[in-house]
Amino acid sequence: MPGLIGREAFERVAGAALELPGVDGVEVLFMHEWGGLTRFASSRIHQSTWREDTALRVRVVRGGRIGVAASNAFSPEGARAAAESAREMASVVSPDPLFPGLAPPAPVPEHDGFDEAVAAASPELRARGVADLVAQVPSGCSAAGAFETIAVEVGLANTEGQVCWAPTTQASLTTVVTGPDGGSGFAEVFGRRLDAVDPAAVGRRAADKAVRSASPRAIEPGEYEVVLEPNAVSTLVGFLAYIGFGGRALVEGRSCLSGKEGQRVADPRITIYDDALSPETIGLPFDFEGTPRRRVDLIRGGVFLDGVYDRRTAKQAGKESTGHALPPPNPEGPFPLNLFMAPGEAGLEDMVAATSRGLLVTRFHYSNIVNPVESSITGMTRDGTWLIEDGEVRHPVVNLRFTQSILEALSAVSMVGRDTELASEFFFSASRVPALKIDRFRFTSRSDH
Repeated sequence: MPGLIGREAFERVAGAALELPGVDGVEVLFMHEWGGLTRFASSRIHQSTWREDTALRVRVVRGGRIGVAASNAFSPEGARAAAESAREMASVVSPDPLFPGLAPPAPVPEHDGFDEAVAAASPELRARGVADLVAQVPSGCSAAGAFETIAVEVGLANTEGQVCWAPTTQASLTTVVTGPDGGSGFAEVFGRRLDAVDPAAVGRRAADKAVRSASPRAIEPGEYEVVLEPNAVSTLVGFLAYIGFGGRALVEGRSCLSGKEGQRVADPRITIYDDALSPETIGLPFDFEGTPRRRVDLIRGGVFLDGVYDRRTAKQAGKESTGHALPPPNPEGPFPLNLFMAPGEAGLEDMVAATSRGLLVTRFHYSNIVNPVESSITGMTRDGTWLIEDGEVRHPVVNLRFTQSILEALSAVSMVGRDTELASEFFFSASRVPALKIDRFRFTSRSDH
């Protein structure tokens, strides 16, 4: 079982690249990842895999030109060879007038994001977890899903003098339980510590939804009140991050939030921020340029404050980097990876009781962007959707497809849940969000899937 390579070994290897002659600057990004994945279907494990990857990404600045080269040879010789390749690339590409320079030295906050139990998790441990989950599934139902444990260490060093290194871990368990008569239920848990994952609780939650969603009835599409559980809310927040909060989209005027700084864009109950340093999420204390991370308020009391920036987009906007750079080369620009929506005071049962006629939605599936400037996305409900009438859950319904502006939905929020869950819409980010009651949500057609 692998372990941490460590800061000292990283600095020794990176030093060979930083000494490259004939250039204006060098940056070395180090990523070492290992972990296991156990997949199951029909309530049986069918695949257990393990992987380890150690990578260097070297960026070289030469006469205003930028070259980037990658290598899996983690050694002084491998780092030096990657730097030489990047120098060669930098000699033939066009100058980059927007290059902001490498990150200067800056202290990185202390951050305890590493759990040895996750890093050392074995296939046997994950198999026991799957067994505990499957034991909650009643006769006539079956479970499918995955249990994953990942450890990562990231380091960055450059010729400006910035050096930073940190490890982090992530454990996740996801399942869909299917039963007779069209019933299905979804549940998942994410956390940076192994003790955050309770397989039996995940199995009970999904199995309960599968049983209760059997024999769904068709209803007409249209505009409904909705009570969205946290996983469904994470879809809205994740897509808003992608199309709204990034500095490149903002400065280029193609974000749904471009030009709206200081304006109300959501209900006053909505506050969204990014905070990689919180113990309630999975993050690193610096970005992939070496800029220290900090909490960044994005929407406060329904008012849009600002987005997130890397060094390039900060230079374009006349601001400072917020510590949200992705690994180079990065055509997408910065992205908030550790979003939070502030909780409210309502329980899920309170939201249901306050709904005259609407839908209780477990999660969305197969979501995609329709119009980024309008913050419109489309997708479908899945694995647990019920009709609510007169404050009570009446019966399961056939899945529906939606097309909805995210900002319009957030402007129609009338209740915010007091409990939050960590969920992931995209593979490299996670959002901690509560449930929401939204008074107007547009469903356009029925879905057979």
